[in-house]
Amino acid sequence: MSAAARDLQDIGSLEPSRKMSLKTERRAIHVDQSELLCKKGCGYYGNPAWQGFCSKCWREEYQKARQKQIQDDWELAERLQREEEEAYASSQGAQGGQPSLGFAKFEEKKSNEKTRKVTTVKKFFTASSKSVQKKDMKEPKAPSPSLTRQYSIETDRVSKEFIEFLKTYHKAGHDVYKQCKIFLEAVQHKKESNIEELSEYTQDFYQNTADKLQMYWKVPPNKVEEAMDQIEKFIMTRLYKHVFCPETTDDEKKDLAVQKRIRALHWVTLQMLCVPVNEDIPEVSDMVVKAITDIIEMDSKRIPRDKLACITGCSKQIFNAIRTTKNEPASADDFLPTLIYIVLKANPPRLQSNIQYITRFCNPSRLMTGEDGYYFTNLCCAIAFIEKLDAQSLNLSEEEFNRYMSGQASPKKHDSDIWDTDTCPGVKQMHRNLDLLSQLSERQERIVTEAKKLEKDLIDWTDDVTREVQDIVEKYPLNIKSSTQALASIDSENVEDDRLPPPLQPQVYAG
Repeated sequence: MSAAARDLQDIGSLEPSRKMSLKTERRAIHVDQSELLCKKGCGYYGNPAWQGFCSKCWREEYQKARQKQIQDDWELAERLQREEEEAYASSQGAQGGQPSLGFAKFEEKKSNEKTRKVTTVKKFFTASSKSVQKKDMKEPKAPSPSLTRQYSIETDRVSKEFIEFLKTYHKAGHDVYKQCKIFLEAVQHKKESNIEELSEYTQDFYQNTADKLQMYWKVPPNKVEEAMDQIEKFIMTRLYKHVFCPETTDDEKKDLAVQKRIRALHWVTLQMLCVPVNEDIPEVSDMVVKAITDIIEMDSKRIPRDKLACITGCSKQIFNAIRTTKNEPASADDFLPTLIYIVLKANPPRLQSNIQYITRFCNPSRLMTGEDGYYFTNLCCAIAFIEKLDAQSLNLSEEEFNRYMSGQASPKKHDSDIWDTDTCPGVKQMHRNLDLLSQLSERQERIVTEAKKLEKDLIDWTDDVTREVQDIVEKYPLNIKSSTQALASIDSENVEDDRLPPPLQPQVYAG
């Protein structure tokens, strides 16, 4: 029996009060089910990207804030208009005639400035009628030919599948396809818009299309969900390269920050997170590998629903691993720490970009309810925990945590944490020796690295000193002048230079 299983068995045998206190001491990661729900109390799942709201409540709050901004802009425009009219009336009274051409230009300029400041939702959702000149367009980055061909083949395949799917809807299918084409053309005109505005536009399109399918075209609810999945697949296959990790956002910067953070936490162990998974069991180890593969594979998908399917697949593998280890169903308190551990081991590429992409362009009904919404919300919580992870979260002291983070030390594995009681002592000793050799190898590598660095520093210092001496010699050359006067004996009488000391005289000492 593993140490984690023994701990759980011991906890189960305690009294309820003692059981609760021990659980609090051992487990630092705990999220109640209520914390995953929308903070407005609507019953749907919330999301950290939406400040704890669900998709529906977040859009309501967003629309309120936007309407308030629009109202403030209109009030500002009206105030500017009144000031202009007063200034115009004053100038008319002073001049007693027609307004000058200069004032007319000034009024036109102020009017244009006011029009630019007042941006309404209606203006955003209306396709632009201005034609963009080629010379004013920015030259886009040309993708590689192979990647372009791959996108083109996949786009054609998805289009054919979408058309075949809509044939079963007859007249409604024709109207849906027409609405999708209009939407894609409108997005092409708004490619330079803010990514949040494009997201809002896409979410409105999802909602309006679903309402029309159910109310206007009388499509059954189960068919509506199936149709919305196909619509999302059709439009996001075309928009993926334009809206995934756009240059106008800081998604890439966040990706690098999360990857750096996860690499710095490579030393975190199962025991620190209280993960009830025993990787020594071959079946459990295979499930952990599959969970890591699923979460990494998320980045290769282009459709939000497919990325969600990868998260769901990873989560199901985690539940299976916990159930196999404990021989009982897994709980939510077991799932979140294990998900954090999987994310730390996998370090998925472009993690934040994928989370933002799903949040912005996935069908909102999938994120609000169901297992996809539950698993996605837990993944967001796991990422937030990793970003804020500290010593207290892992039941470590600040000194230990800082040493592990800086790489000065690594956690020591205790025999009681990794070995069963019936394990052969020779096997334990062998593994202890292997760990010791591994530590010695790491120390030797550090010594060799520091020695090479010291050698390089000495060579650089010698070169610098030689260079400085050479510069001084060249700047201040040493000229030795030879003396033409013969050297005088110090013992001879020197009448020319009486500054010399007198010659030495022998002295006799009585023995």
